[in-house]
Amino acid sequence: MTAPLDVSGDELKATPESVAEGAGAKAIQGRSLGQIAWMRLKRDKVALTGAGVIIFLILVAIFAPLIVGWFGHPPNQFNQDQIDTMTMIPKGGSGISWDYLFGVEPVNGRDLFSRVVYGARISLLIAFLATLLSVLIGTVMGVIAGYFGGWVDMIISRLMDIFLAFPVLVFAMALVGVLGQFETQLQVKGDSLRILLLIFVIGFFNWGYIARIIRGQTLSLREREFVDAARSLGARGPYILFKEILPNLIAPILIYATLLIPTNVLFEAALSFLGVGIQPPTATWGGMLAAATKYYTVPHFMFFPGMAIFITVLAFNLFGDGLRDALDPRSGR
Repeated sequence: MTAPLDVSGDELKATPESVAEGAGAKAIQGRSLGQIAWMRLKRDKVALTGAGVIIFLILVAIFAPLIVGWFGHPPNQFNQDQIDTMTMIPKGGSGISWDYLFGVEPVNGRDLFSRVVYGARISLLIAFLATLLSVLIGTVMGVIAGYFGGWVDMIISRLMDIFLAFPVLVFAMALVGVLGQFETQLQVKGDSLRILLLIFVIGFFNWGYIARIIRGQTLSLREREFVDAARSLGARGPYILFKEILPNLIAPILIYATLLIPTNVLFEAALSFLGVGIQPPTATWGGMLAAATKYYTVPHFMFFPGMAIFITVLAFNLFGDGLRDALDPRSGR
């Protein structure tokens, strides 16, 4: 048997100062919700990969003229020397070379690399601004419906149902004829009017989705203790909405926005594919796919704009899923 340890009373005393010194005098610091979410997001390599691709696409769209100046040719420049005059398809089948990284289009010989790069500008611009419009309208309507309830909730909820059932694609196609006459009468040139129209159509008619989500969250938050405490202290509706409820809705708003952007990218590409979006010769991914359907023997013409849409949508979806897991406190990841 071993002898009992002889421990004096002084050795049993442990003050907070001695514990801090033994731990290297490192004070314990609390973490905010943002810091906790960032720590969770950093562990999700797939989401970070998606975020990296998104940043890369944004930089490509911003610096498109510089990139094309280094690695390509003007997007609307015809390069007939790259086209076989007998078959009207690119020489060698695709025309891919160091001067034309993605090859050239049939018939006119325009640089596919340049047009894909410039197409990122249109797709991302419309998708981001349309998402911003949907989020703004949906957040305001959802918060008002969820907080006030009653007849206000009933009216806004019926509006949500109407917009969710509205045939946006048919409406956009109908607007094209009206817009064409409007452009002819006013002699409007350029794509600014069509870009604004697409942003309005895509953004304004898609706010019902986020409004339903925000309404449900608001219905839950308005019964929480901190809202009751604010009411008991005399806080009025606007203060409770903007100071108590809205800050707690940032997480679902960010999550839904990141998942709505790829949907809007696909929507813009579909409209351009059907010929009711941005018109040629402006480069758009959907318009390039529409032109490529006539040349099924030249697969690269469809491959590169299709891959651009696929990678963009996939990156946003991966990042949105990772952001949802990071901001969800009930998640086990």
